[in-house]
Amino acid sequence: MYIEPTNVATWVAVVVFAALSLALVLAFIRLMLGPSLADRIVALDLVAYLAVAFMVSYAIVTDEIYFLDPALVLALVAFLGTLAFARFMEHRATDHIADSDPTPHPQRTHD
Repeated sequence: MYIEPTNVATWVAVVVFAALSLALVLAFIRLMLGPSLADRIVALDLVAYLAVAFMVSYAIVTDEIYFLDPALVLALVAFLGTLAFARFMEHRATDHIADSDPTPHPQRTHD
């Protein structure tokens, strides 16, 4: 049985977009119901990367390269946002530990 390449490509595109859509819906559910701030930030990061996947998939299906530049920019911004959130969580954790530590620490003097 011979299957034309255009039909296979069409079915692959439909399956890819359906899978990405399902992943996007599940990521939004996690974004809304996430029990912690970290879960919500990871879900938001996933939504950004799924948007990148949509843009790249659309660029491949339509043979248009114009969607690759915004996809690259969005991926970089999402990565920088993840780094910023990690720094925020690190400072938040160290501030929380410093506030709850009852032992006094000697003052350091810098020469």
